[in-house]
Amino acid sequence: MSKVLIIGAGGVGSVVAHKCALNSHVFTSIMLASRTKSKCDKIAGEIKEMHGVDIETAQVDADIVAETVMLIKRFQPKLLINVALPYQDLTIMEACLATGVHYLDTANYEPKDVAKFEYSWQWAYQQRFKEAGLMALLGCGFDPGVTQVFTSYANKHYFDEMHYLDIIDCNAGDHGKAFATNFNPEINIREITQPGRYWENGEWVEIEAMSIHKPIEYPGIGPKESYVLYHEELESLVKNFPTLKRARFWMTFGQAYITHLNVLENVGMTSIKPIKFNGVDIVPLEFLKAVLPAPDSLGENYSGQTSIGCQIKGTKDGEETTYYVWNNCDHAECYREVRAQAVSYTTGVPAMIGAMLMLTNDEWMKPGVWNCEELNPDPFMEHLNTQGLPWNERINIPLPHEYPA
Repeated sequence: MSKVLIIGAGGVGSVVAHKCALNSHVFTSIMLASRTKSKCDKIAGEIKEMHGVDIETAQVDADIVAETVMLIKRFQPKLLINVALPYQDLTIMEACLATGVHYLDTANYEPKDVAKFEYSWQWAYQQRFKEAGLMALLGCGFDPGVTQVFTSYANKHYFDEMHYLDIIDCNAGDHGKAFATNFNPEINIREITQPGRYWENGEWVEIEAMSIHKPIEYPGIGPKESYVLYHEELESLVKNFPTLKRARFWMTFGQAYITHLNVLENVGMTSIKPIKFNGVDIVPLEFLKAVLPAPDSLGENYSGQTSIGCQIKGTKDGEETTYYVWNNCDHAECYREVRAQAVSYTTGVPAMIGAMLMLTNDEWMKPGVWNCEELNPDPFMEHLNTQGLPWNERINIPLPHEYPA
């Protein structure tokens, strides 16, 4: 039906390529491109061996618009799935505008030299994409992505007004390493070491990193210490659901992880400011990334589950209502299906689903720049159940959060 170009050959890019190959009735021709073509070739070999599908591979430096434009013109895809680094979002969006290709990503833009991420840079492309008759779907992973679909689904089916939103994200898996990050270490560590933020009573409340935490019970896992972070989907959710009085994002971290992170931060290894070493400028965090285990290498011996969901309180027909929707994902099952751990899987599968809907569902293809919650959640929720991320829901149960009287 359609050609798709995937840029990025890390853990998430591998999952996206595998899942597109498993849905070849939609993605009839697939190209996987990265700065390092050998990584693409390895993934292509796995896909051929496991699924019997041939995909093309290519080398591209997505920092350079002209290179990406040249690749797009050669392959001529209908849609580009960007699972490269967030620093490259804008250059890839420019390449899509230059070539008339639809765009999807899983993480919002952030400048390489500043630990700051927000949607404003990409939302600014709204008019240009609309005038070009092209669609850009932003943040279509799990969080962001599915968490916004979950919230939209709740708003559509269970609430007249949503007042309190808590997104809770637990990885209770064990990869057997002393210290490793489950997705790009550079992005992961930048995210969790900056100040936390949450939305309350019409404004952002900033807190010291990791300073608000408590145990939260996760289905099938049990209680895990969970920390308030700032996460990008909060920015669009409070914009698109203005009845929210408070919106927070919680993520679990084990004590060993936090201890390692504190030591690395204290000795300067999480800094993004270049330093001189033997006469050469190096960025400590980039060096740390180079010595840590690659996220796409963790899958083989990973055990345990992830659990990610939305806990919401509001009103329906004048009555107080609570709602909890979540997915649990098993690391070992992910590895058996697509040679990945669950954190990569839960990001890559929704990217494929978003791309599938853009190519096959008129409600999910409209010119402009959009976040997932701005589109009909129902078909996305249906595909989650059939593509490996089944969800559960509970209505009117006690939620583990404090609420004003």
